[in-house]
Amino acid sequence: MKCAFPVALAALTLAAFTAVADDKRAELDAGVKEAMVLFNKTDSSISRMFTSAAGFAIFPKVAKGGLGIGAARGKGQLFEKGAVVGQTRLTQVTIGLQAGGQVYSEVIFFESAATLKNFKEGNFEFSAQVSAVAAAEGAAKNAKYEHGVAVFTIAKGGLMLEASVGGQKFEFEPYAK
Repeated sequence: MKCAFPVALAALTLAAFTAVADDKRAELDAGVKEAMVLFNKTDSSISRMFTSAAGFAIFPKVAKGGLGIGAARGKGQLFEKGAVVGQTRLTQVTIGLQAGGQVYSEVIFFESAATLKNFKEGNFEFSAQVSAVAAAEGAAKNAKYEHGVAVFTIAKGGLMLEASVGGQKFEFEPYAK
């Protein structure tokens, strides 16, 4: 009887953590779907990139702020061949003339399987050479991949004045099959 209580407690704890993880996954799923709709609504020509890219990572909500030194953080999902394969996190650090805060959505399209593989293996980060394009009608039509990626953003709120340099780093965690 003494052994049964700790086992039951451990099972209940695991069930609670699983339920919380499922809720967070459902919330992220909904945010990603909403962001995809927003990107397609903002620029109808971006739909071809969602279907032709080797894969894409979409971050429905990236929060960014800074005063001299800035930082941003967001959580998203990685898609390969149209199917979600895992969760990804974006971390950004910048330095320079900057003040304010904003929230935006970001999508990164991967041109090739090799670039997507590098992203999944954690060997991927953006430096100052990769620039994001503000999504607007027709922006994706003439977009070119730079260093194997094309990046689009949509501002969702806030105000950020910025002339800074920095980079984005990513982490990837595959979903269990």
